Amino acid sequence: MTLIGKIEDEEKWLAEGIAGIQHHAYFMHRALDANNLREALKYSAQMLSELRTSKLSPHKYFELYMRAFDELRKLELFFKEESRHGVSIVDLYELVQHAGNILPRLYLLCTVGSVYIKSKEAPARDVLNDLVEMCLGVQHPIRGLFLRSYLTQVSRDKLPDIGSEYEGDANTVMDAVDFVLQNFTEMNKLWVRMQHQGPGQIREKREKERSELRDLVGKNLHVLGQIEGVDLEMYKGTVLPRVLEQVVNCKDELAQYYLMDCIIQVFPDEYHLQTLETLLGACPQLQPTVDIKTVLSRLMERLSNYAASDIDVLPEFLQVEAFAKLSNAIGRVVETQVDMPIVGAITLYVSLLTFTLRVHPERLDYVDQVLGACVKTLSVKPKVEDNKATKQVVALLSAPLDKYNDIVTALTLSNYPHVMNCLDNGTNKIMAMVIIESIMKNNTCISTADKVEVLFELIKGLIKDLDGTSVDELDEEDFKEEQNSVARLIHMVYNDDPEEMLKIIYTVKKHIMSGGPKRLPFTVPPLIFSAFRLVRRLQCQDGEVVGEGMPATPKQIFQLLNQTIDALSSIPSPELALRLCLQCAEAASDCNLEPVAYEFFTQAFVLYEEEVTDSKAQVTAMHLLTGALQRITVLGVENRDTLTHKATGYSAKLLKKPDQCRAVYACSHLFWVDDQDGTKDGERVLLCLKRALRIANAARQIVSVTRGSSGPVTLFVEILNKYLYFFEKGNPQITSAAIQGLLELITTEMQSDSTTTTTTVASDAFFASTLRFIQFQKDKGGALSEKYASIEV
Repeated sequence: MTLIGKIEDEEKWLAEGIAGIQHHAYFMHRALDANNLREALKYSAQMLSELRTSKLSPHKYFELYMRAFDELRKLELFFKEESRHGVSIVDLYELVQHAGNILPRLYLLCTVGSVYIKSKEAPARDVLNDLVEMCLGVQHPIRGLFLRSYLTQVSRDKLPDIGSEYEGDANTVMDAVDFVLQNFTEMNKLWVRMQHQGPGQIREKREKERSELRDLVGKNLHVLGQIEGVDLEMYKGTVLPRVLEQVVNCKDELAQYYLMDCIIQVFPDEYHLQTLETLLGACPQLQPTVDIKTVLSRLMERLSNYAASDIDVLPEFLQVEAFAKLSNAIGRVVETQVDMPIVGAITLYVSLLTFTLRVHPERLDYVDQVLGACVKTLSVKPKVEDNKATKQVVALLSAPLDKYNDIVTALTLSNYPHVMNCLDNGTNKIMAMVIIESIMKNNTCISTADKVEVLFELIKGLIKDLDGTSVDELDEEDFKEEQNSVARLIHMVYNDDPEEMLKIIYTVKKHIMSGGPKRLPFTVPPLIFSAFRLVRRLQCQDGEVVGEGMPATPKQIFQLLNQTIDALSSIPSPELALRLCLQCAEAASDCNLEPVAYEFFTQAFVLYEEEVTDSKAQVTAMHLLTGALQRITVLGVENRDTLTHKATGYSAKLLKKPDQCRAVYACSHLFWVDDQDGTKDGERVLLCLKRALRIANAARQIVSVTRGSSGPVTLFVEILNKYLYFFEKGNPQITSAAIQGLLELITTEMQSDSTTTTTTVASDAFFASTLRFIQFQKDKGGALSEKYASIEV
C-alpha cells in the first residue's frame, strides 16, 4: 500500500473512532442528565472502547484520546455528586470494575479513583497504589502509555505531598515518590517496547512515532520535580538513583538521550551540583550512539547560569569540585565512545571551557587544562579539516579572548598555541585575524619580548607560508587585508624600557623576515617606524643603557634597520627601500649621527642607480632624494657637497626633458636652506636655475620639432616662480633685472605660439596668476615692495 493510501485509511479510521465516541457520548450525556448511573457507565464504557483500536499512529491516537478525555472530565463531575447517582464512592469504585473490557474499565477506575482520593474516604496512598498496579493489565505500548498518562494527569494534584490536603503519615512523600516512579518505570518500558513492534523495514517511521510520545513519559519526571517534599537528601538517595537505573537499564538510544535531558531540565540546579558525581557516572554507561555531548553541554550550561545568577553559590562549586568532576567525566566519555566524531569531543570541551570561564574565571590553570585535554584529543589527527569541527575549535580559542578582553592573558596559556597548531592552514589564519582584531578592539599593548614571541608564533599563518600553502594561491584583497592587520599589530607592541623595546623589535624582525617577497613590503615599514619611536627617545644618546640586555643605543638600532632594509631591497622592492633609507637618514640626522645619515643616503643613491629603472619611479625618487637632502642638517661640508653633486647630476640625466628641468630647479633648494645656520650659496642657486632654463628651452624646441608647435611655457613660468622665491629670500644673485628678462622671454614665447590647447590655456592662466602676485607685492608697500618696484609687468 502506498504512503498516500495509508494516510487516507488512517484518516478514515480516526473519523470512525471520533464518530463512535460522539455517538456513545451523546447517550452518556442523556444518562447523566437523567441521573441514570447504570446507563452512564454503560455508554461511557462503550465510548472508551473506541480507544482499544490498534490501527492509528500515535499522532492520530492522541486526537482520539483527547476527545475521550474531554468526555471523562464531564463524567468525573457527575461522579463527585453522590446526590445525583445515589451510590457511595466506595461502592462506585467497586462498581466500575465490572466493565467488560479492561481498557474502558481502567479509564473509569482512574476517573472514579480521582474522586475517591478527593473524598478522603481512603488514604491517597492506597488508592494510587491500587490504580498503578491495576494499569499493569494493559501492556499494549500505545494504549498503555495513554492510559498511564491519564493516570498521571488525574492524580498529579492529589499526591500525598507535604502541605497537601492529602498528606498522610510520616512517609507520605515517599509514597508519592514511589507512585510516580513506578508509573514512570512502567511507561518507559512500554515506550521502549514500541521499537520492537512491526516489521524492521519501518524502523525509521516507528522511531519517529516513539519520539512523538516522549513527553508522555517525561511528564512523570516533571511531576517528580514539583513534589515539595523531595528535598536534596531524598533526591540524592532515592529519586536520582532509581531514575538513572531505569535510564541505564533500558539500553535504548532515544529513551536514554531524552530522559537524561529531562533530568537536567526538571530538577533544581542546586540538586545537580550536589549529585554531580552520580549524574556524570551514568554517562559512560549509556549507549555509544547517545548524543551525550548535547546532554553534558546542557548540564554545564545550566550550572554556568546557576553560578552567574548568584555569586554566593560559587563556594559550593569549589566544595564539590565541580570542574574536576566534569573534566573527568568528559574524559571518560571521549575515551569510551571511540566512534564519537571529533566535532562531538571538541563541542564538549567548548562547553567545559565556557563553564570554567563563567564559574572560575580566575583559574587560568583550569582553562589551560581544558585546552590541553582538547590538544590530546586532536592529536590523533594531523589537522582538523572537518568544517563543523574547525568552527568549534575557533569557538574554543575565541572564548578566552571574549572573556578576558585581553590577549595577554591568553598568551600565558601554554596549550593555546598547541590548539592553534591543530587547525588547518585556512582556519589558522582566520583565528590569527580574530586574535589581531581582539588586540585592536581592546587597544591591548604587548609589552614584553616573550609575549611578542608567543603572539607571533600564534599568528604565524599570516606572516609566513605554512606547509602546503603559497601566497600565489591567496585572494589579493584578502591577502592585503591580512598583511595590513599584521602591520597594525606591530604598532601595538611597545615598552617604555628601551632595552626591552629593542628585544621586542629584534623578536618582530625575526618573525617577519621569513614572510617572503610579497609580505615584507607590508610588514617592514611598521617595524622601522616602531624603531624610529625608540630612536627618538634615545636621541643623541651614546653608550649603553644600564642593564644586562642588548645595548639600546641609536647606533645599534640603525644597524638593525640597515640589515632590514637590505632584505627589503633584495626581494626586490627598491622604491620602498629607498624611501625607508631616506627616513632612516633623517632620523639619524635628528640624532646627530652624521656617518649613519651619510651611509643611508649613500645606500639610497645606490638603490637609485642600480634598482630603480622605471622612468616615473626615477622622477619620484629624485624628488624624494632632493627633499630629504634639503632637510638634513647634520652633514659636514664635504659630505653634503658629495651628495648634492650626486643629486644635481642624476637630476639632469632623467629621461624626459620636463622631468630633468623640474628636478634641476628643485636642486636649487639644496644650496639655499632657509634657517639660521643653513647653507646659502647664491651663485650655485643661480647656476641651477639657469641650467633649468636651458633644459626648458631644449624641451620647447623638441616639442616644436616633433609636433609643429612650440608648446606651452609652463616650465618657464615654474622657473620664474623659483626666481621670485629666492628673490624674496634675499639671494643677491637673483636680481630684478634677471626676473624682468625672464618675464619678457615668457611673453615673447607666448606671443609666438598661436595654437590653443588645454595645456597652453593652463600655462597662460599660471603666468597671469604669477603676474598678479608680482603686482600685489609691488602695491602692498614696505621693504619688499621696494624690491619689486623696478620689475615691470
